[in-house]
Amino acid sequence: MSSLCPFANLSRSKDVCPRKIEEKHYEHRVRQSNQGNKEESEAPNTVSPKCPFGYDSHAFKLGPLSCVICRALLFETSKCLPCSHKYCKVCISRFKDCPICGADIERIEPDPDLQDVVDHFIEGHARIKRSTVNSDIKGVTENDQVKSVVYEDVSLERGTFLVQQAMRAFQAQNLKSAESRLSLCTEDIRDQIERSGCTSELCSQLGAVLGMLGDCCRGMGDAGSAINHYEESIKFLSKLTNGDPEVVHTLSVSLNKIGDLKYYDGDLSIARSYYSRSLEVRQNALKSHSNISSQMVDIAVSLAKVADVDRSLGNEGMAINGFQEAIKCLESLKLDANEVALEKRRLSVLEFLHGQLAERENLLAPPTA
Repeated sequence: MSSLCPFANLSRSKDVCPRKIEEKHYEHRVRQSNQGNKEESEAPNTVSPKCPFGYDSHAFKLGPLSCVICRALLFETSKCLPCSHKYCKVCISRFKDCPICGADIERIEPDPDLQDVVDHFIEGHARIKRSTVNSDIKGVTENDQVKSVVYEDVSLERGTFLVQQAMRAFQAQNLKSAESRLSLCTEDIRDQIERSGCTSELCSQLGAVLGMLGDCCRGMGDAGSAINHYEESIKFLSKLTNGDPEVVHTLSVSLNKIGDLKYYDGDLSIARSYYSRSLEVRQNALKSHSNISSQMVDIAVSLAKVADVDRSLGNEGMAINGFQEAIKCLESLKLDANEVALEKRRLSVLEFLHGQLAERENLLAPPTA
């Protein structure tokens, strides 16, 4: 099972998911769910609309409104003086010399005009204005009906575009930028849910993006908001009953990350409950997809998390059993030669587990003379 990011099929391999090895595919669901609408809306001889600024999700090109440091669309656009080159505020604040021309930066000031251009571009990207008649307004005659303008998705790549920009910003630690783009994406998906209902595709899309939003908040130190996003992600993903391995993985990751936050906050009992829920989700999924090696590693990780909390709670016997079960799970796993990354992860988890048991044995060993 691949461990790429939402929308990763349209990005270059070097663009790593903000959830790293724990986040799963989302992009293909967006493209599949929108394909039917695309075929209906485009005539056989029409040409798909292109971005006037050259942003192409297939080629993953940079456009003129991008920050050359984080490679994402400008956010809180700022210019460094005296050279006037422009970057994201967070990005340029880390430099003493301009990355483009090398000039000493005397001061940095905001550029609200250019930021307005960027914001308007984002609002209209992959959309087209369509007029609709609003006949519900009281006092309006049939000959004097009010027309309102609504935006509709044209290229059907707006979600791809927004998450693409968020991924770049997240990699560059421009977390506010990433959060902003992902928030727009969730708004778009919520609008679709209001129009067409909470379909399985939309649930999986929203659940994945909410999980990424939780990662942004977690990175910014806002544990409360992170937990709220993870909880909402869990709510939507739990509605799906098709047993999709990618959905299962994303759901279990959100459960584990809440457990992590509770663990670091010292709330061990609550942490254990979330770790246990994640373990149950992964074990149930294995019954339907027993041939997916990465799920075995995921289960071992969940067993280790539960056992670690048990040890902290003083349940040493339960902890030892959990560590041993996880070791047995990993040692019985046979991987193909091409699963190099997964093998590296398997060995890393095994090393941790053996270390936990060795630590226990050292505590019980009699003192040396």
